[in-house]
Amino acid sequence: MGTFIGVYLPCLQNILGVILFLRLTWIVGAAGVLESFLIVSMCCTCTMLTAISMSAIATNGVVPAGGSYYMISRSLGPEFGGAVGLCFYLGTTFAGAMYILGTIEIFLTYISPSAAVFQAEAVEGEAVEGEAVALLNNMRVYGTCTLALMALVVFVGVKYVNKLALVFLACVVLSILAIYAGVIKTAFDPPDIPVCLLGNRTLSKRSFDVCSKMHVVANNTVTTALWGLFCNGSRPSATCDEYFAQNNVTEIQGIPGVASGVFLDNLWSTYADKGAFVEKKGVPSVPVPEEGRTRGQPYVLTDIMTCFTMLVGIYFPSVTGIMAGSNRSGDLKDAQKSIPTGTILAIVTTSFIYLSCIVLFGACIEGVVLRDKFGEALQGNLVIGMLAWPSPWVIVIGSFFSTCGAGLQSLTGAPRLLQAIARDGIVPFLRVFGHGKANGEPTWALLLTALICETGILIASLDSVAPILSMFFLMCYMFVNLACAVQTLLRTPNWRPRFKFYHWTLSFLGMSLCLALMFICSWYYALFAMLIAGCIYKYIEYRGAEKEWGDGIRGLSLNAARYALLRVEHGPPHTKNWRPQVLVMLNLDTEQRVKHPRLLSLTSQLKAGKGLTIVGSVLEGTYLDKHEEAQRAEENIRTLMGVEKTKGFCQLVVSSSLRDGMSHLIQSAGLGGMKHNTVLMAWPASWKQAAGPFSWKNFVDTVRDTTAAQQALLVAKNIDAFPQNQERFSEGHIDVWWVVHDGGMLMLLPFLLRQHKVWRKCRMRIFTVAQVDDNSIQMKKDLQTFLYHLRISAEVEVVEMVENDISAFTYEKTLMMEQRSQMLKQMQLSKTEREREAQLIHDRNTASHTAVASKTQAPPTPDKVQMTWTKEKLVAEKHRNKDAGVTGLRDLFSLKPDQSNVRRMHTAVKLNGVVLSKSQDAQLVLLNMPGPPKNRQGDENYMEFLEVLTEGLNRVLLVRGSGREVITIYS
Repeated sequence: MGTFIGVYLPCLQNILGVILFLRLTWIVGAAGVLESFLIVSMCCTCTMLTAISMSAIATNGVVPAGGSYYMISRSLGPEFGGAVGLCFYLGTTFAGAMYILGTIEIFLTYISPSAAVFQAEAVEGEAVEGEAVALLNNMRVYGTCTLALMALVVFVGVKYVNKLALVFLACVVLSILAIYAGVIKTAFDPPDIPVCLLGNRTLSKRSFDVCSKMHVVANNTVTTALWGLFCNGSRPSATCDEYFAQNNVTEIQGIPGVASGVFLDNLWSTYADKGAFVEKKGVPSVPVPEEGRTRGQPYVLTDIMTCFTMLVGIYFPSVTGIMAGSNRSGDLKDAQKSIPTGTILAIVTTSFIYLSCIVLFGACIEGVVLRDKFGEALQGNLVIGMLAWPSPWVIVIGSFFSTCGAGLQSLTGAPRLLQAIARDGIVPFLRVFGHGKANGEPTWALLLTALICETGILIASLDSVAPILSMFFLMCYMFVNLACAVQTLLRTPNWRPRFKFYHWTLSFLGMSLCLALMFICSWYYALFAMLIAGCIYKYIEYRGAEKEWGDGIRGLSLNAARYALLRVEHGPPHTKNWRPQVLVMLNLDTEQRVKHPRLLSLTSQLKAGKGLTIVGSVLEGTYLDKHEEAQRAEENIRTLMGVEKTKGFCQLVVSSSLRDGMSHLIQSAGLGGMKHNTVLMAWPASWKQAAGPFSWKNFVDTVRDTTAAQQALLVAKNIDAFPQNQERFSEGHIDVWWVVHDGGMLMLLPFLLRQHKVWRKCRMRIFTVAQVDDNSIQMKKDLQTFLYHLRISAEVEVVEMVENDISAFTYEKTLMMEQRSQMLKQMQLSKTEREREAQLIHDRNTASHTAVASKTQAPPTPDKVQMTWTKEKLVAEKHRNKDAGVTGLRDLFSLKPDQSNVRRMHTAVKLNGVVLSKSQDAQLVLLNMPGPPKNRQGDENYMEFLEVLTEGLNRVLLVRGSGREVITIYS
């Protein structure tokens, strides 16, 4: 049974059960032969296209246990595979419940009605309701016992299920042959099956035997039981129903045979509303008003409204068995050969049987009998049983074993599907169901399947659940087709299926047909099934294990990313699309951990998951020596990015110097059009003690690099005081000091921050600085108008700065700054002199060695110059350097500050005082960041100016625009 027969037999188990249990004859009668042929062709085409796609996937490598789930998950990823696989598992499990209920219904209705445990209570007017309740209770009892017996058989071993499958298949084949034999027999000897009509209306023969109003008994004309159903008494003079009085009672043959020509009458559809009469076309009838109609008249009525789309939904479960064999892929010797051969052969067989039965039923059976869903005109008998030869019991027994076998196949395939999902570990709480017996049988999965199946049996009526089952199956088929189409279109090197008879257009057509059938059957059930699958998908994405299976969705994402990158490469983004694409510069400690984690918090608050974020850092050294530390640092950064919910990319560079590494990141981070336009870094808080790698020199050079690269720069001062993502400001202000009009980036940043929950309740204030001769009132109006057009809500205030005399504090601050600068130069000079002295000693030793050697060699040529250092020269040089150092220190303490530095310091002190007076209590202050000096003289003074400018403020964001970012007023 490990060959293709193991796939072929499960797919055939439900054929006869569908023909009987789903009442294919009724579908033919309602839709007509042509539309029924179209319905069956659509469903069979859908399954055939799905089988072709499944065959291509199944032959592209080994298919272990899991079948359709394994194919989808390895082709579309764990999220799609898990979502569709769980939906398909639920569908297969409830289908098992449906087959078991069908088995019990056939047993209690047609085989042994006396075996019912619950009997209908004889309450007048409620006989039908009582019979229905009793039948449901009997189905619950017998269904539970049957489920327990089937689960025991599956638990013992799948080999016993395969042996029983042969017996069931033999019954199915005999029943189908009996149907064909009965059709052939009707050509020369049609059965005598009378159907009673009143006018053109079909009558139910459950409550009468003689199809006549009156008949003669002993030369006396007496009324029949039919008369009593339509009249007030048994006398001929009694008052009767008007339609009964004006129309005749006639009998026609229910199965006139192939040669009768009834095929033309059954060719077209006869759709009807719920409660409509089942009428025969072409029979004379006298119409009467319906007001006089009373309950209890033996008419055959339609129980539900019929239309094309509704019949598609009713019929489709007949083709949901094509995955039954593939679900047992783990038990097959060679799944790559068995699945394509067995599945396609089963579909060809079922399609032929379905289509031929439609034609033969339409050619043999009268239309009113076809539309009689429950066989009421035949005293409750099965019309197919009466058509079959030699006995109706062949059909009854065959349908019983067919549904019983289909239930066993569902209980065999569903646990293996769940076990495959559990063993992959993509759904954490299902991992326990991956365990089983020593031989791999899914014991725990079988127990859960039986419990879910018991739920369906206790419901007892699956009329509302059955459409959802069809949706789950259709969704699985749709994703199988999608997986094949994606793999074919991507042309991945690993896509080399042995099955060659496929094409992406066929897969796409199958996918489209599955989606169309979902909405044709029931659009609201389709949406409900998609919602369930979507919830499972998001759960797996959020809580499931990370799996990398080389799936097609990842390849599709790479192709889409490549296409998008090529599209955005053509030019810079439009002003309306501009947003900060941030390169975050992180500093690491000696253990490769991030020094300022709040920098990533600020990034996520600023970006809110939108745009590009690159988190970069630099390790000093060579890559060969530092590659393990680099990997550890990258893991630490990625972990911190996950904690801070920063969505972006990590890029770590190993460079010989920190300065070069940061420059490389600024130049080369990103890819194509997805490059950063803004650099975010922390203020070097310990720059005054700077002699290490994070000195002010690296900071100033980075500022120059961003300016040269035309990128904006954001510098966060006191970054450790910035809020975490979990914090919330219930009040406060974000103050913007708009000193230099840089295109509006200062306006945009607070707006972006206020989109995040941390800053949402903070109000925005904008301060602009005016000189004495400026018109402050007009400046305020212009700025308010500008903000109105920008659709930004903020308070506006114009601050006037009055030119005062330079204070003694400013003078002293400037003097201290310049003394420190000079001291740094002297320290650097002393270091240079020490290096020069060491070089002089080295030169003296070299010169002495050369003089000794010259005595034994030829005299030197005139163009060579020899330097000879004597002891006196060295002592004189040393005293000269010492005197120069003492003189420099004296000059350092007798300095007078430079007037330009005094003016700059005065401006910084005054602006800092104004900012403190207005924004000392603000949650965040944004300031224009002045640029460093063009020449490298005075870089340390630049740092001092920035320090004085922001002194006393809690949280500061210094902003230096590139001039390329512009906030626009246009839509």
